[in-house]
Amino acid sequence: MASQTPPILITSQAIDLSARFRGTTTVVASPAASSETIIASVTLSDAMQVISNVKLFGWAAFTVGTNGVSAKLNVRKTDVSGTIVGTTGALTVTAANLVAFSCPGLDTGATLPGQVYVLTLTIGSGSATSTVSAVNLRAEII
Repeated sequence: MASQTPPILITSQAIDLSARFRGTTTVVASPAASSETIIASVTLSDAMQVISNVKLFGWAAFTVGTNGVSAKLNVRKTDVSGTIVGTTGALTVTAANLVAFSCPGLDTGATLPGQVYVLTLTIGSGSATSTVSAVNLRAEII
């Protein structure tokens, strides 16, 4: 005998989930030459349980600086030396072109409150500053 699906007893209309969704659209900096640079940052400051993971999504639009041939986005914990939880790998770009890339990530070891995530950008062979015109870094606590 097949089991029946349990009935829905409550809907999401009655639950405030806003504390579990954080994000930013503020550009922190643009990378000079070929250094890895934090371009967006979000802090999960609320004390709550992480049942499964933190789902992350980073996106950036930027104009590639002089001599730039590749671009790599990373979503990291804490800062530029933190654990990588998402990466695009090196993608081919052309200097002076406006490009946009996205970078998903998943952190199964988040520590709340106070977990910081950063979106970083590295331009390979860049000899001048690239200009980040827009970013979006989102975190969903599951």
